[in-house]
Amino acid sequence: MANVFTYGSLMCADIMAAVCGENSTFETGVLAGYRRYAVQGEDYPGMVPAAIVKESPEVVGIVYRDVSDEGLRRLDVFEGDYYQRSTVRVQLVDGEFIAAEAYIFRPQFRDLLADWPWDFEHFLASGKARFSGAYLGFQKLPS
Repeated sequence: MANVFTYGSLMCADIMAAVCGENSTFETGVLAGYRRYAVQGEDYPGMVPAAIVKESPEVVGIVYRDVSDEGLRRLDVFEGDYYQRSTVRVQLVDGEFIAAEAYIFRPQFRDLLADWPWDFEHFLASGKARFSGAYLGFQKLPS
């Protein structure tokens, strides 16, 4: 079992449940030292370590608690080659710091990232339906 920090489409509990094949409790968390950018031509983002930490960059996301090993395996398949799972330190709203797994955009694919930040509210308003239509095939991942 592991905690998982999400910062894009998986912040939607329905998408996370479909990907993992399970429902997990969740709460808001903040990951310091990272930035979230749109992926060019896609509705989802990529997150990378901030190159310069002069503005105290951070990413607000959702932490899912106690995701099973099978759920993590399904997430690994869903995230694919662009992302690498890494353990990060996330601060919860109550101030507690916890370890969580997060999917970091791999350096060799950074040229796919746009110059602008990814916006969750914009995703909900105009990208979620398109994303779900394009990527819900992940529900049929092998057991």
